[in-house]
Amino acid sequence: MPPKQKTVFVCNECGAQSPKWAGKCASCGAWNSMEEHLSVQSTSKPLSVSAENITSAKTLSKISSADEQRYVTGISELDRVLGGGIVKGSVVLLSGDPGIGKSTILLQICKAFSDKLNIMYVSGEESPNQIKLRASRLSVEGDNVTIVSDTDTLSVCEYIKAQKPDLVMIDSIQTMQISEIASSAGSLVQVRESTNMLLRTGKALEIPILIVGHVNKGGDIAGPKVLEHIVDTVLYFEGERNQSYRILRAIKNRFGSTNEIGVFEMTDKGLMVVENPSAMLLSGRINNVSGGCITCVIEGTRPILSEIQGLVTTTGFGNPRRMANGYDFNRLNMLLAVLEKRLGLFFSNLDTYLNVVGGMRLDEPAVDLAVCMSLVSGLRDIPIGDNVIAFGEVGLSGEIRAVPRALSRIKEAKSLGFTTCIMPKSSYKALTSVPDGIEIIPVKNLKEAVGLIR
Repeated sequence: MPPKQKTVFVCNECGAQSPKWAGKCASCGAWNSMEEHLSVQSTSKPLSVSAENITSAKTLSKISSADEQRYVTGISELDRVLGGGIVKGSVVLLSGDPGIGKSTILLQICKAFSDKLNIMYVSGEESPNQIKLRASRLSVEGDNVTIVSDTDTLSVCEYIKAQKPDLVMIDSIQTMQISEIASSAGSLVQVRESTNMLLRTGKALEIPILIVGHVNKGGDIAGPKVLEHIVDTVLYFEGERNQSYRILRAIKNRFGSTNEIGVFEMTDKGLMVVENPSAMLLSGRINNVSGGCITCVIEGTRPILSEIQGLVTTTGFGNPRRMANGYDFNRLNMLLAVLEKRLGLFFSNLDTYLNVVGGMRLDEPAVDLAVCMSLVSGLRDIPIGDNVIAFGEVGLSGEIRAVPRALSRIKEAKSLGFTTCIMPKSSYKALTSVPDGIEIIPVKNLKEAVGLIR
């Protein structure tokens, strides 16, 4: 007897199902997100649990970890973000805006492994000739890279089982589809089921799979969040298409830290590793200009210097304008309120703009002090010293609170030629040693810190 089919409506935003269409999703509240799909309802009886149905089980102590579990790409920034390399049998989702370098880095991985591993590159967006053109530009050669131009997920999985490559790349998951599912390619059901089928195939054969996932208009991974729950690692490219620098960040990683970032520069030869991100982010800085302040953030295991620019001008409208690029907008409003209440510096009738140079996104509370000093410098139109760095968390009472790894931040600043460091007094007391050649100015509140701008 053929299986019964019924129509269900699935939300493209959260994946919730409903037997009838609704203008607003009852689960996530998204409007016009319900799409019609045909689901197959099985009429077979449920299987009984028996010894034959139970997979082999092992105790943790009997599972061997002697074999090498990672493929090291040799691309230092990528290996750093992955936690040391690509884990065998893992599924990695690589996402980002169109044209930011997702397919480029896949071909560069092919170049790194071309003489070591057998790689299968599955493309549903480009023909083999088009891939060859990009590969020639990136100097990717080798007989170990197999190009497959197919969009049928079942056929791709069968090919993986037959060829058993060492590494599989899918570009992109939005083009893959399962013919038995009555929905178009790129829909929520197709993306989810195709990823599940690839995941089961890769786990069974211990073959790592790299999957490219596009983003929607809101900047989220198209699919959307269901892909993040399925895969082992989610990597996200940040940066503007009109800028040459790209930041690779892990927002989920079962085999490593999610605090590490990788910095690349897009060139005509592909993505080049930036060995010293601090020097890159500070390049082109203009001296003796008000509103600029250098701070130091900790990204994973390394400190990175970044420049914060604040601009304060008279508003031309009834309500002042607030804009923040690379910094949390709500936290900016909070710091403005602290400056007004604790120091009597009024921004109520002034437009305030804050920018983090280089496309970085700074979320660490240690950035607060540099943000406040850049705003006050812009308000008074008095430059902060070119060789000054500041870091510290600002509380609602105007106090400067301690931040972790202060000594690492000081050493990074000294290595790039900075001679003065403004930091929390509590962090200064906890220092066991201070490097020579840099002056430390400990402050306990905003009043002391802002008093240094003169």
